[in-house]
Amino acid sequence: MVVTFDPRARPDTEGNFLMSPNGTGAGAAGPVQERDAASVTRSQRTKAAVASTIGTTIEWYDFFLYGTAAALVFPHVFFPTESALSGTLLSFSTYFVGFAARPIGAAIFGHIGDRIGRKSALIATLLLMGIATALMGVLPGYTTIGALAPILLVVLRIVQGIGVGGEWGGSVLMSMEWGSSKRRGFMASLPQLGVPIGLLLSTLAVRITTGALGADKFDAWGWRIPFLLSVVLIGIGLYVRLAVLETPQFARLRREQTVVKQPVLEVFRTQPRAVFTSAFVRLAEQAPFYLFITFVLAYGTEHLKLDRNDLLNDTLVAAAVGFISVPLFGYLSDLFGRRRVYGTGIVLTAIFAFPYYALLNTRQGALILLAIVVSLVLHDIMYGPQAALISETFGTNVRYSGAGLGYQLASVIAGGPAPLIAAAILAATGSSTWISWYIIGCCVLAFVALLLMPQPHASASEDAESLQAATAGTPAR
Repeated sequence: MVVTFDPRARPDTEGNFLMSPNGTGAGAAGPVQERDAASVTRSQRTKAAVASTIGTTIEWYDFFLYGTAAALVFPHVFFPTESALSGTLLSFSTYFVGFAARPIGAAIFGHIGDRIGRKSALIATLLLMGIATALMGVLPGYTTIGALAPILLVVLRIVQGIGVGGEWGGSVLMSMEWGSSKRRGFMASLPQLGVPIGLLLSTLAVRITTGALGADKFDAWGWRIPFLLSVVLIGIGLYVRLAVLETPQFARLRREQTVVKQPVLEVFRTQPRAVFTSAFVRLAEQAPFYLFITFVLAYGTEHLKLDRNDLLNDTLVAAAVGFISVPLFGYLSDLFGRRRVYGTGIVLTAIFAFPYYALLNTRQGALILLAIVVSLVLHDIMYGPQAALISETFGTNVRYSGAGLGYQLASVIAGGPAPLIAAAILAATGSSTWISWYIIGCCVLAFVALLLMPQPHASASEDAESLQAATAGTPAR
């Protein structure tokens, strides 16, 4: 089948460029048409990468902001009647609720993304996430409305989790499906930059607000300011995402009328191993990550009596390093293979489990900074190639659902319970030793899952040929 851009192509009512299904007549591609097609592809490739990265930045800003507040503020705002340790445990419990909601969001928006389109799903997830976060900024505390306060916090956290659960798959696919086959690892890693950028912005917002108001005023009411800033970020994200067209792969599915009616059921029916290995392979990446950026705040301030602002500053430095390390390891996966790079990250994370806490326990500023920076670089060895590794495992017509569900199911078994498990271990033992063993256990399970993970789906190479043909005006075999 020949797939070419129509020489008179204009965006249709859904923002898609029309392509001709044959290479003859009005749809045939001449030199001028080929240049036009290539120009459109390059332009959309850039827009898709930028829109995906900005969108995930906003989503993760919201999500990490909650994590920071859960460690530092929410225990006494929403659980003031509890002891310091019990308040922290309850606060991290509400943190886990958001993770439990993520697979629900992946299923809902996976269905929308595989049935209606990637773009529509992404706009909806951005609105859900941003509105829920902004409402947290005006939510009264326990002293004002009693037990209703934590209940409403949990409800908003669920909405927030549903939004971020549907966000990842669409952002990654929007960037990856517009990318060339030789740079898929790099293109898919760009939306992953939303994690270090979102972490940087959320930590910076807390750090600046704390510095301007002081710790007492920040804990009393100043913590609301970073949450309310989500309203501004929503506007920016919508403006950018509305300018992006639907991906060529999904547009092709619609033209060929091969869109699956029940993509979530279909992916569990046809590729169950891909879904579950995608979830378990993230154990080495996600569980340690939330110990490195969320639990470290509670561990450092409550157990080691370290200064809050020093820990936030260290996290800022580590997040800034991620600007380079995430796309770098995505690019290296294009050169050396996804599994080889990812497996290296798993092994190094396991090796670093005991040295990480040993460095923190020194209470020495330079060594603490080293621990936090190295921990996130090791995380990025996996996080850079992870998007392409997971997404390429699924067929085009169920890719949003399959990749999203595999990715977000890890939230239930890894990221969500990790701070809660670590806090419980610390409460029971008073030591970080078993937390390090917990990290090593996650790495062992992840490495087994990597070995069992299916090879890339045949449609991954077919999609690459289709996009290349659409750009060059040549047959797609």
